[in-house]
Amino acid sequence: MKTIGLLGGMSWESSALYYRLINELVRDRLGGLHSAKIVMSSVDFAEIEETQRSGDWELAGKLLAAEAAHVEAAGADFLVICTNTMHKVTPEIEAAISIPLLHIVDAAAKVVTDAGIRTVGLLGTAFTMEQDFYRQRLESYGLTVLIPDEAERADIHRVIYEELVLGIVKDSSRERYREIIASLCERGVEGIILGCTEIELLVSGADSPVPLFPTTLIHAEAAVREALN
Repeated sequence: MKTIGLLGGMSWESSALYYRLINELVRDRLGGLHSAKIVMSSVDFAEIEETQRSGDWELAGKLLAAEAAHVEAAGADFLVICTNTMHKVTPEIEAAISIPLLHIVDAAAKVVTDAGIRTVGLLGTAFTMEQDFYRQRLESYGLTVLIPDEAERADIHRVIYEELVLGIVKDSSRERYREIIASLCERGVEGIILGCTEIELLVSGADSPVPLFPTTLIHAEAAVREALN
């Protein structure tokens, strides 16, 4: 079994979900008392969030690249970044390590295209929805990507940063997400990518008339396949 390197803490709520899912998947695959071989660095999210808010992506890249190097030095065979938004700085992270990086967009795009879906809605932080780094990588797989309107994007982002990263799950927020998903469906999406690792704490397949693609679970499944390959 390969050792999975996790770069987490962004937020720890979703990183805990990664840890649980990966170990459950290994147990299901191998049975008995098996669990995953993992090394993990968990950052202080307050420091990373400040770089996001100020737009200092260069500093964010340096901070996460240093942590990734620590994960490699601890014995990881490949790296998983336990967040969608901070894949924005993957070039800086990849430049600092010699082990492969398992990109969350690549994992999600494969599952979506294998399902025969070509037009998707994207939910995530404002950075993920509005900037090019995530959508363009999805589009490179032949996908058409639609995002919510400005007011909807603001609500999605607020719920993530004011509630979900703090472990707060509200029925009212779930209902708002359902409304936004329905709006995207009216615009013709065939599926919804949950492009923020915390969103899976709030909504599930029961909240959408079209398939949901939970990137935390998809990424965890890809990591386990790589570890057991």
